[in-house]
Amino acid sequence: MRKILIVAFFIFFPGSVLYSQEITQTIKGKVYDSETQIGLPGATIVILGSDPLIGVSTDTDGFFKFENVTVGRVNLQASYVGYERCFISELLVSSGKEIVLNIPIQESVATLKEVVVKHELQKEKPLNSMATLSARTFSVEEAQRFAGGFDDPSRLASSFAGVTPSTVDNNEIVIRGNAAKGILWRLEGAEIPAPNHLAGLFSGGGIITMFSSNMLANSDFFTGAFPAEYGNALSGVFDINLRTGNYDTREYTIRIGSYGVDFAAEGPFTAGKQASYLFNYRYSTFGILKAFLPHVTGLPDFSDLPVVLMIR
Repeated sequence: MRKILIVAFFIFFPGSVLYSQEITQTIKGKVYDSETQIGLPGATIVILGSDPLIGVSTDTDGFFKFENVTVGRVNLQASYVGYERCFISELLVSSGKEIVLNIPIQESVATLKEVVVKHELQKEKPLNSMATLSARTFSVEEAQRFAGGFDDPSRLASSFAGVTPSTVDNNEIVIRGNAAKGILWRLEGAEIPAPNHLAGLFSGGGIITMFSSNMLANSDFFTGAFPAEYGNALSGVFDINLRTGNYDTREYTIRIGSYGVDFAAEGPFTAGKQASYLFNYRYSTFGILKAFLPHVTGLPDFSDLPVVLMIR
């Protein structure tokens, strides 16, 4: 009798489950003393509103790093023992570019009331309660989100109290009735002429500021009650700070807008070293299009190339 052996093979296919990949990005930077510029080790940075709460601590040089942060807008809080808390609101985290932050925090000083015999005057408070209201810090986020601002700090400042634009054709501003020629411009602590393209055509303003918002860090704007270091200011003060490049990853950015085409690059000179570069080349959009347009005078044609080199 012939026996036929039938072997049955059963192949089991486990049910596959598809998961959508969550898009994340990296946030990193440095927390430092606003006066000494020295990094603060052990400072705490948390993402407000996260559940569970997400936070990191800075290393011995004050550097921190968040990884796998979901893209969108987040709110950060930086704190350190003996220092005031610093809040960064509505920080835009996108998938195409890492976020590099420089977070200065001020030392917290507790003023104790002195002992008096007869008089109850509190000398630690100024008589004029408005004496500290003439300063304003503006961020890159504000400059980028301001409608009609063209990433220009001067146009952004025109929305502040006591400041009005001279005309819509340029970024000249009038501070409490004072001419734009009286504005003091400082870049990283050094006084500079008004950094505006085609500034000679106007009485203190220009077409647009020479520094793209891709280069700017948080900066200060004063409309009065200037500190002693701004002794040459007559109308207002723009104290501009430039950000440092990404010291961990090389990144490239191309932006096209109505006023210019930007190409930016940043990154470390050598992997693992705290030295970075950052540059942004911008050429006016009208300068590109004028070759294809009929002969028209008055179109702005400009270019700029700021460079930031940081060696720690």
